[in-house]
Amino acid sequence: MLLQKLFAFMIREGTLSLIDAAGKKTTYGNGSAPNSTVRLHNQRLEYTIPLNPALYFAEAYMEGTLTFEDSNLEDFLEVSLKNFPHLEKHWLMKIGNLLRRQTRRVKQYNPIRRARRNVAHHYDLSGKLYDLFLDNDRQYSCAYFTSPHGDLERAQADKKRHIAAKLLLDRPNLKLLDIGSGWGGLGIYFAEQSGCDVTGLTLSKEQLAASQQRVKKAGLDQRIRFHLRDYREENGTYDRIVSVGMFEHVGKKHYDEYFERVRDLMTDDGVCLIHSIGKFANPGPINSFIQKYIFPGGDLPLLSMVFRSVERAGLLVTDVEILRLHYATTLRLWHDRFQANRSKVARLYDERFCRMWELYLKACEIGFYHQDLMVFQLQLAKKLDTVPLTRDYIYEQEHGDLERRAHAAE
Repeated sequence: MLLQKLFAFMIREGTLSLIDAAGKKTTYGNGSAPNSTVRLHNQRLEYTIPLNPALYFAEAYMEGTLTFEDSNLEDFLEVSLKNFPHLEKHWLMKIGNLLRRQTRRVKQYNPIRRARRNVAHHYDLSGKLYDLFLDNDRQYSCAYFTSPHGDLERAQADKKRHIAAKLLLDRPNLKLLDIGSGWGGLGIYFAEQSGCDVTGLTLSKEQLAASQQRVKKAGLDQRIRFHLRDYREENGTYDRIVSVGMFEHVGKKHYDEYFERVRDLMTDDGVCLIHSIGKFANPGPINSFIQKYIFPGGDLPLLSMVFRSVERAGLLVTDVEILRLHYATTLRLWHDRFQANRSKVARLYDERFCRMWELYLKACEIGFYHQDLMVFQLQLAKKLDTVPLTRDYIYEQEHGDLERRAHAAE
């Protein structure tokens, strides 16, 4: 059978047992941990899963036609993602990836109308869902762990502080543009901590409504405004531009357009900070399951591609920081919170949705451990002397902020 041959080729570390629809059990691997046992409840899966494992495995798990015995989803993902480099060398996967690459230009085409539709697919879900697994500020991007602790609230607060320091917000009368402003937490933080004037852009109606409500509640109407607007529709100039968790949705075809727009929106002595998921290598197609069910239009950049577009736009890279395992920890904490509230999620949607989202969160977490994923923070400017000559100012600003908070709490 095709699936059995694929597993025999792929599983070399750890142990994977497959129980087919007829009840026959076959074991693959070297007998070591991690261990997982998969049961198929439909014979058709033995032929369909090998055609696109990422998509058809996910759909079988979502529909309940694939289950686990004496193990769970995490065990299976640990085995499979650990052996994923072997899978990529199989002739069937090479053909599948080649075919998917042929359509990637179409998938990466991201005009404003499609961008709005893609954003609505994910971010216009019920706000109650996000309250069940995110931190209190609804920061839906990689947190920043200054030590190996597991406090999500603290790590997301540290992320905001870290970004603020890189943006040099300790100057008066700054105008800041937040591209992809989410539920407004980052913009509100900047306005409260530095007094800057904030304009936020989102394509999600749910996020816009929540952001506007939060601004009104905080009494910051005069300093913060949020718009349902694509970055390509924005005009004016800003001293500071920030974009967190949005660049993954731009698409490689639009990198030049994106950085040219950033350049035109930024003052001559401006600073921009982009926080995005990226890849260390292999500019292959994004996971088919993620593309179809979670983030349609999503696309992970390589820094080599990003740098070329930055250079063509006439911008300068003044700082780059790579966050390696920070997102793996963030995703683990999100997954744990999601599972703790699983019954509430099921009442909002259904069990199929729960399986889809636990697969999304857990697969991404393990992917950050075993695959070539990372998060980068890219600081940009137009002039060589816009930011200080050493990175000391980042940590001095962060520590100064912590000290001020400690004194205020006394």
